[in-house]
Amino acid sequence: MVAESLNIPKTLVLRILKEDLGKRKICARFVPHSLTPEQRKDRVTSGQNIIAMADANNFFNNIITGDETWCFACDDETKRQISEWVSETSPWPKKTKIPKAPHQNHVDHFFDSKGIVHKEFVPEGKRVNAEFYKGIMDRLLKRIQRVRPAAFCSRDFFLLYDNAAAHKAASVCKFLTQQNVTTLYHPPHSPYLSPPDYSLFSKLKIKLKGLHFAGVAEIRGAVTEELKKVQKEEFSAAFQEMYDRAKACTYANGAYFE
Repeated sequence: MVAESLNIPKTLVLRILKEDLGKRKICARFVPHSLTPEQRKDRVTSGQNIIAMADANNFFNNIITGDETWCFACDDETKRQISEWVSETSPWPKKTKIPKAPHQNHVDHFFDSKGIVHKEFVPEGKRVNAEFYKGIMDRLLKRIQRVRPAAFCSRDFFLLYDNAAAHKAASVCKFLTQQNVTTLYHPPHSPYLSPPDYSLFSKLKIKLKGLHFAGVAEIRGAVTEELKKVQKEEFSAAFQEMYDRAKACTYANGAYFE
């Protein structure tokens, strides 16, 4: 458009843009949400609180975090997974996109720096509403009592999950308050600050991509086997990364960061 309006060659326009003006052309980066100034300020405050608590004590060893995700019977591999080595004259590889298979399962995972604390698969056709999530919280606490008895008795742990409507329902908050469970605040539209999203779920789904399962039972079996392979160091690293991401968010003034 510039070349046509000025009646000059496109190569000259490119040279001026790149060499004289130091410009470069980049693709837009997808982000979860268009953040308002108030939401960015909220993210900064949350990040600062995490940093302060982590610097003051052994904070990350006392967090139990969790979330839910979908696992499919068949999911496309990533572009990196299907990349090929070809010669300069070879045609560009193509792969047909596979539609999502009818079999899928909703999975809830909760973990701390030592490993998986609780997982459960949502029954097919069941909607995760406030009533159902309250039941998940009840089963989670019973599991914590079995696998982390000292933390359960002293209530020396923090529960971290995102701002889904079912998670923040009044009945769920009331139940956790009655059980003397302290929950950590998680700012809205912030999957980059949630350990399950940037750590466990991303690794789990990469392992399952390109695999085909006959039904829900096979999906559950594959998910369970992959979770068993996650090393303890990976769980503790997820919380260290949480600290680094809180810093990055603060330095970015609450905006999304690379």
